Amino acid sequence: MSSIKNTVDDSTAQEKNKVEKSTLYLVAVPIGNLADMSERALKVLSEVDFIAAEDTRNTQHLLARFGIKKNLVSYYEHNKRQRGEEITARIEAGESCALVTDAGMPAISDPGEDLVALCAEKGITVSCIPGCCAAVTALALSGLPTGRFAFEGFLSTSKGERNKRLAEIKNEVRTLIFYEAPHKLRTTLDDLYEVFGDRRIALCRELTKINEEILRTTLSKAVEIYKEKSPRGEYVLIMEGASSKEINDLISEENSLLSLSPKDHVSHYEKNGLARMDAIKAAAKDRGMTKSEFYKLLNN
Repeated sequence: MSSIKNTVDDSTAQEKNKVEKSTLYLVAVPIGNLADMSERALKVLSEVDFIAAEDTRNTQHLLARFGIKKNLVSYYEHNKRQRGEEITARIEAGESCALVTDAGMPAISDPGEDLVALCAEKGITVSCIPGCCAAVTALALSGLPTGRFAFEGFLSTSKGERNKRLAEIKNEVRTLIFYEAPHKLRTTLDDLYEVFGDRRIALCRELTKINEEILRTTLSKAVEIYKEKSPRGEYVLIMEGASSKEINDLISEENSLLSLSPKDHVSHYEKNGLARMDAIKAAAKDRGMTKSEFYKLLNN
C-alpha cells in the first residue's frame, strides 16, 4: 500500500477520529507488544459506550494498563448468536460499541465476523480502527512470496475435515497461511508434509513478544526439529504454494485417474485419507459428473 498516495487531510482525519453513536467499531489491539497500541484505538476505547470482548478478563487487564474504565460484555464463539442480538439492539438504540479480540484484529478468524454480518443485515454502521494482525505480520517476515496469498486460519480438529481441506488446497499456487496452537503443531506439520511434500515453510511464533522466533526451513526439517523441540507459544505457519512442476504432476495424476475404473478411482482417494462419500464426490468432480450420477455409475 506504500505506493498509494495519502490524500486524507487533517480535517478529514479529525472527522474520522470522532466516535459516533449507533456505530460498531472494530478495534485492533496488540498481538504481544503493548507499544503497538494506536492512539486512535485508545481514543475509541475510551469514548464508546461499551466494549464487546472475546475474554473480558484479558481486555480488563489491557484497559487497566492504559487507565481506561469501561463497561464490558463478553462476545465469543459459544454466545455469539444471543449476544450479537443484544449488542446490535443497544447500538440501534443509540449506543456505540467497540469490538475487540484477545489479540490482533477482530473479525479475522474470529466470531466477530458474525457480528459484522449482523450489523450489515440491520444497516448498522461499522467502522474499523486498523492495527496488528498476526497473519500479515508473519507473512511479511517469512521470506516467502507475499504478492498473492491465501489465509486458511485454523485447520479443523476433525481428521476427516482436515484431510478434506488439505486435499482441496493441494494445488493452490498462492502462499498459504495457517494458525496453530502449540499442542497441535506436530500433528499439523506431519499432515502438511504428508499432503504437500517438502515445501518451504516459515514457522513464526510469539510475534512481537520477547521470545519472538522466525524459523525459515522446509516441512521435512520442521518435522524433524519438532520431534526433539517442544512447541511453545502460538504459531503462524507460512507455506509456499504449489510449484509449476507440482501442478503439471497433478494434471498427469488426474489424467491417469480417469483411466481407472470407478471403483479404483474411489479407492485412490480413500487410500489418501478421504471418507468414502468424500472420495466419491472427488472422483465425480474429476469426471465432470454430479455425485449422484457417479454413484449410479459406481453401482452398475
